[in-house]
Amino acid sequence: MNVKFLNPFLEAATEVLLAEANVRATRGQIGLNKDPYITEDVTVMLSLVGAVDGTVFYALGNPLSLALIGNMLGEKLESVTSLAQSGLAELGNVITGRASVKLAQAGFESQISPPTLLLGKGSTLSTLDMPRLVVALNTDHGPLTVHLAIREGRNAAAKAAQIAVPASPKFG
Repeated sequence: MNVKFLNPFLEAATEVLLAEANVRATRGQIGLNKDPYITEDVTVMLSLVGAVDGTVFYALGNPLSLALIGNMLGEKLESVTSLAQSGLAELGNVITGRASVKLAQAGFESQISPPTLLLGKGSTLSTLDMPRLVVALNTDHGPLTVHLAIREGRNAAAKAAQIAVPASPKFG
């Protein structure tokens, strides 16, 4: 795990929360966790493949979830509705997309997966042999905790694309 990959995600999350939901976030302590991740009320999960490989989780409680989407919609929400779920998944997508642009500018181009949303506390997710850098971005509505289990990619896909393709056979 290279700590230099963390800053693009923290910068992107801080920028997106402020721009999209008018929520200010301040960075908490950085930790390293090798244990399986136990989900929060809401967890947004995305993968990266390319010069950087791995998974990012964004964990948040219902109060922050409702505040973010409520601010985006301009109305108070009482529960994490299907519209709120879509909005939370898209926030994770935008944060990770912006972070991947920052990584590409530093020479680490990667593709991101569509987001997966996990609802409910207590499920266990393992990143297997990849430890996670964990940082809470503190807000007035509770933390958005970024769990980053990524490493420099092995570029297997790029090498596979360079394999020569044989010419079409000639018939006749």
